[in-house]
Amino acid sequence: MSSDPWGRVDETGTVYVRTADGEQVVGSWQAGSPEEALAYFERKYEGLVVEIGLLEKRVKTTDLSAKDAQTAVDHLREQVDAHHAVGDLDALRARLDKLVALVETRREERKAQRAKQSDEARGAKEALVAEAEELARSDQWRAAGERLRSLVDTWKGLPRLDRKSDDELWHRFSHARSAFSKRRKQHFAQLDAQREEARRTKERLVAEAEALSNSTDWGPTAARYRDLMSEWKAAGRAQREHEDDLWNRFRGAQDVFFAARSSVFAERDAVQAENLKLKEELAEEAEKLLPVTDLKAARAAFRTVNERWEAIGHVPRDARPKVEGRMHAVERALQEAEETEWRRTNPEARARAEGLTGQLQAAVDKLRSQIEQARAQGNNAKADKLERELEGRQALLDQALKGLHEFGG
Repeated sequence: MSSDPWGRVDETGTVYVRTADGEQVVGSWQAGSPEEALAYFERKYEGLVVEIGLLEKRVKTTDLSAKDAQTAVDHLREQVDAHHAVGDLDALRARLDKLVALVETRREERKAQRAKQSDEARGAKEALVAEAEELARSDQWRAAGERLRSLVDTWKGLPRLDRKSDDELWHRFSHARSAFSKRRKQHFAQLDAQREEARRTKERLVAEAEALSNSTDWGPTAARYRDLMSEWKAAGRAQREHEDDLWNRFRGAQDVFFAARSSVFAERDAVQAENLKLKEELAEEAEKLLPVTDLKAARAAFRTVNERWEAIGHVPRDARPKVEGRMHAVERALQEAEETEWRRTNPEARARAEGLTGQLQAAVDKLRSQIEQARAQGNNAKADKLERELEGRQALLDQALKGLHEFGG
């Protein structure tokens, strides 16, 4: 018979292992010596030690699931409980018991971690839903669309929640995206319709602008072009592929008209500038007729100057008042000279002036006599009143005498 601290072999070849519950039969060994039997079953024990050590390491250092770990523990426990090894089996059971407790701890930790991750994922998805619902009301079509696509990628990277919660949040998220897509589609459909309407309007404006490009009715046509430009701006933009071409045609038609007008106006301005020079020379010639000494000769000379004036044509608008004013001043001076001459040589007017002067002189003489008489009588109040009346009559008389003097009287 052979033995060691953990087992023995009896004379029949039966191998025993010592445990806290007493000896347990390991097996029967008939192939060799007892020492070889103990060595064989001790190697079995060492194998269990290695397997338990590896499992302990896997549980502590890898993400081995609690279920798989427990299955491995149960498998090893069955081997230990089968007593097919010689060694400290109670120590192995104790290690397996600790391993079970460790697996359970890891199970609770992972459960708590999963709960935390689930809460974080729920919070993240609720935040994504809230942002998506806010974006669904946005009119920033490009930026909002790109952001929604980014949110989808973020959503896909988050862990799933329980089916009910995940489905509810996804439904809201998907609904927000659909609402935005619907609004964007409606917006661009409306925009396309507006641009098509703008295209038709601008084609009509281009046609009219091109029809007017050869007009020589400068003022009304220029005004119409201004109206067309206002209508163009109010029409909005056409589709990109049409807008530039329509604008180039529209602007080109205007350029043709305004270039022609500028050419004509430049030529007209040159002519009018020359006309102004000629009229200034005539105005200077007319001004030399003043002061009038020979009315008949001055009138004849002015008539000649005026005929040449009328034949010249237009001058620049801003210079017209000044140069015409010079001619009008000479003409007024001639008219005044004619009126003076007429008054001087008109017999009827002279007679009327002499009669009026005589009447006023008689009235003045009479008032002076009455004033002297009133003073002599001591009636100063009457005399003062008569003197005031005398002042008025004397003024009329002085004016009448001046008029009579004009007649050479």
